[in-house]
Amino acid sequence: MTVVVTDQPSEGRFEASVDGTYAGAAWYEIKGDVITFTHTVVEPAFEGKGVGGSLARHALDDVRDAGLRVIPRCPFIRRWIERHPDYQDLLFRVD
Repeated sequence: MTVVVTDQPSEGRFEASVDGTYAGAAWYEIKGDVITFTHTVVEPAFEGKGVGGSLARHALDDVRDAGLRVIPRCPFIRRWIERHPDYQDLLFRVD
């Protein structure tokens, strides 16, 4: 099974597909240099198969490449970052 993740900026989401079939998405809003993840959905047929993790990793890798900071309002993205310390530097912090 190959998960392909693409950014759909006109839709405000990263979209995952498996073998050409829509498998889920992570919605976001960008203001300045901060991206807020608002909601993530994985279709029931793909739950528990790593689609959500692939979606989060790809989206956050793109965020890192773009030099953005993350506000994870979406519980899935927030928990994923908590479990992957190498992505915690992306979190937006107010000092």
